[in-house]
Amino acid sequence: VQLQASGGGLVQAGGSLRLSCAASPTIFSNNAMGWYRQAPGKQRDLVARAFSSGSTYYADSVKGRFTISRDNAKNTVYLQMTSLKPEDTAVYYCNAFNVIRDSQYWGQGTQVTVSS
Repeated sequence: VQLQASGGGLVQAGGSLRLSCAASPTIFSNNAMGWYRQAPGKQRDLVARAFSSGSTYYADSVKGRFTISRDNAKNTVYLQMTSLKPEDTAVYYCNAFNVIRDSQYWGQGTQVTVSS
């Protein structure tokens, strides 16, 4: 398994969760790491992405609430989610994307459910 995601669960609105995605060293070092999410009946959307340069991207819907970070020593990317809302409920997928090669890898999804 090249991308191993974990950390989903059930949380009340306003609560927090942290997702983790461990990658193989080669994938981690050569790719931008990110998280997508897919709610039932909806398309899979990019939530956040962290580049090896240190720059980050966030979807407007999560700005100020979610923080993505890379731990280079552990080849792991984290998504710290705070002030969770019911509309954040989705299956979250870890993603590794190589901008130059236009190639990507996917981890298995992890369910995040936010109750109102």
